[in-house]
Amino acid sequence: MTENAQQQPPAPDTELPTQYAPADVEGPLYERWVERGYFEADEKSDKPPYTIVIPPPNVTGSLHLGHAFEHTLIDALTRRKRMQGYETLWQPGMDHAGIATQNVVERELGKEGKSRHDLGREAFVERVWQWKAESGGQISGQMRRLGDGVAWSRERFTMDEGLSQAVQTIFKRLYDDELIYRAERIINWCPRCLTAISDIEVEYQDDDGELVSMKYGEGDDTIVVATTRAETMLGDTAVAVHPDDERYKHLVGKLIRLPLTGRSIPVVADTHVDPEFGTGAVKVTPAHDPNDFEIGQRHDLPSITIMDEHAVITAHGPFQGLDRLEARSAIVAALRAEGRIVAEKRPYVHSVGHCSRCKTTIEPRLSMQWWVKVGPLAKAAGDAVRDGRVKIHPQEMEKRYFDWVDNLHDWCISRQLWWGHRIPVWYGPNGEVVCVGPDDEAPTGEGWHQDTDVLDTWFSSGLWPFSTLGWPEQTESLAKFYPNSVLVTGYDILFFWVARMMMFGLYAMDGTPPFHTIALHGMVRDQFGKKMSKSFGNAVNPLDWMDKYGSDALRFTLARGANPGVDVPIGEDWVQGSRNFANKIWNATRFALMNGATVQGPLPDPSRMSATDRWILSRLNSVVAEVDAHYDDFQFAKLSDTLFHFAWDEVFDWYVELSKTVFQAGGEPAEVSKRVLGEVLDVTLKLLHPVVPFVTETLWTTLTGGESVVIAEWPKDSGFRDTAAEREIETLQSVITEVRRFRADQGLQPGQRVPARLTLDGTALAPHEAAIRQLLRLQPEGDSFTATATLPVAGAEVALDLSGTIDVAAERKRLAKDLAAAEKEKAQATAKLGNEAFLAKAPENVVDKIRTRLSKAEDDIARIQAQLEKLPQA
Repeated sequence: MTENAQQQPPAPDTELPTQYAPADVEGPLYERWVERGYFEADEKSDKPPYTIVIPPPNVTGSLHLGHAFEHTLIDALTRRKRMQGYETLWQPGMDHAGIATQNVVERELGKEGKSRHDLGREAFVERVWQWKAESGGQISGQMRRLGDGVAWSRERFTMDEGLSQAVQTIFKRLYDDELIYRAERIINWCPRCLTAISDIEVEYQDDDGELVSMKYGEGDDTIVVATTRAETMLGDTAVAVHPDDERYKHLVGKLIRLPLTGRSIPVVADTHVDPEFGTGAVKVTPAHDPNDFEIGQRHDLPSITIMDEHAVITAHGPFQGLDRLEARSAIVAALRAEGRIVAEKRPYVHSVGHCSRCKTTIEPRLSMQWWVKVGPLAKAAGDAVRDGRVKIHPQEMEKRYFDWVDNLHDWCISRQLWWGHRIPVWYGPNGEVVCVGPDDEAPTGEGWHQDTDVLDTWFSSGLWPFSTLGWPEQTESLAKFYPNSVLVTGYDILFFWVARMMMFGLYAMDGTPPFHTIALHGMVRDQFGKKMSKSFGNAVNPLDWMDKYGSDALRFTLARGANPGVDVPIGEDWVQGSRNFANKIWNATRFALMNGATVQGPLPDPSRMSATDRWILSRLNSVVAEVDAHYDDFQFAKLSDTLFHFAWDEVFDWYVELSKTVFQAGGEPAEVSKRVLGEVLDVTLKLLHPVVPFVTETLWTTLTGGESVVIAEWPKDSGFRDTAAEREIETLQSVITEVRRFRADQGLQPGQRVPARLTLDGTALAPHEAAIRQLLRLQPEGDSFTATATLPVAGAEVALDLSGTIDVAAERKRLAKDLAAAEKEKAQATAKLGNEAFLAKAPENVVDKIRTRLSKAEDDIARIQAQLEKLPQA
């Protein structure tokens, strides 16, 4: 522990209200922290750096429980490191969220009866900036409500001038290194948003569809294929079979007739085909299926695009102009009329991809797009984890990471949007292609024009750990705070965001990875483990719980459920329980202050302390060591649980209660205990602060007179241990617990006083007689004392006179009745479990219930018999 020689605070009963009111405390406290600059970071400092970036929330977003959970963990880490003397930077900012933001503004325009095309590109982009200034970023205010200790002066936006320069710089470098190229490939296309979308923007769900089997070819050259997307047959350019499939060897290399089109297509042999699935033959539509595209590349097949960007059929014939779903029905009907339908299965439940923004079914589509060649970048990202430069926590998540980066396909980075970083490539009138860096002049003149696409949002957010620090300029902030110390994020974006940051960080920063550790957490779910969703009716606005119970209560609940990489269930009852914990901290500290607890002066020498004092200081040092170990291992649930039980059970329920008799007696022991209690509260409040910052700030500043616990020194384990004192107090606790249990069994009220004789001589309990009597409500024995019940505990003896407190005869009668009922239950359960015929027929869950009933009956019998034995004779 550290010595604390601060002034004694003013009279505590004028400093702390009788009840803790979070709403009155949290807002003003947070603003005070920000005004005093506690969360800012100085790149010129000689303190060791500790850096974490915020996973940038969408500018369209608002705080949800997932944000609150993640921010609580990051805030706890950074608050502790700040207290440990690190120059701590929690870098804030927001993502421009291309599709989401464009959709929001387009909806606003729709209310005016306009589309973005009515405004034109330049005016539309200006309208988006206007929307951002007026309505975007409400999440910043909500972060303040939660207590996020971010460096607000450094807040960045993925479309601000500096980050835009970073995007253009890395695009140019990758392009010059031939790691960015333009090519026609299959992409996920949203016919509603009219853009390519990334894999992470595709949500898969089971939909009711149809599986149609149809005949291609004639006579001996007939072959049957099945599909859930009959409309794509208009773009088929082959049928594929496995080269070893004897059924079709006579057809390989032949041309067969494709119905409805007047075309003939070849039968090709390809090992991609599974001969055991379906008929063993598959239709090949290279322009509308990623696997078919690969087959087409291997066999030099043409790619026929049969739909436009709105998913309307463009192929010549009677189906032209139909929506894809209308065309599906029409084509099946036409095939049926020709006798081509072999089988139809509907409904046929299968997994279908939908746009995460608008829920439209996505369409695989051949399209000219910009791509990143990820091979060398992904290898570097894998090597950085394999050679230990980057640790993934929990370690078992490494396999998922390697499965992804080792098999990564080239990344489509172009989006057909107007809001975002426009691709810095210009095309000339004679086919020229020029990539322009931030220091280059864009070509001008007749016929030159810039690419109309923008970059995938993940492209700019992949630069986040270093672009936010001023890269490509070699700034002092970049030198001080890169690489980040740790990245805290959900396992769900390990592949999409984390892998991209790894690739770009290693590439841009000369092989230095963007962070030392990747700490992955799970998803927040409801108390039954179900995913939270508005459609499920179980989504929770965290602001509602913060309004009702306080931000500390929500934070503590989330942290207490945070096991690395594991989903976190949460229910309102648990938040209410955390609110009760905050109230307990408040009330116990207020009591301590009213009784003179102090941090003034050094701790007394242990020789002057009672066993109770030495016990709590020994336990305190153990808890400091435990909490530090859990923090270093990102075990937020364990450290929160450790602090909860230490604070509530050991400090408040035992040490404070045991100290009451000492305070009442006065003298030197009381002065020593007041200083010990002050020390214990000082350290406990510091340990709790990173998770529950508001209540601890109020209590700690009142207790110590210090400026702020935010900048207080983090506690250190002094090494003090007193195992003898710990054993002595454990014995005392066992005595008090046992007698309390007996009192409860006899139906005595907690506050009811009972005459008692304590025989403690020769035991470690002798110095604690006053505390035992006070905690157990035991009166001194009078002249008429009669020991009607005697409890031998821990080598001592507690004799109680219950003659004036309970009706012994009535109590014996009640217990005898309960015993008879328990014995009857045992007999019935034993008989059933001994019946072989019953056991042979009864379901296992029924048998388990009977076994449980038997076990409970046996426990009840033992308990009731023990109570009867302890009762005085009638």
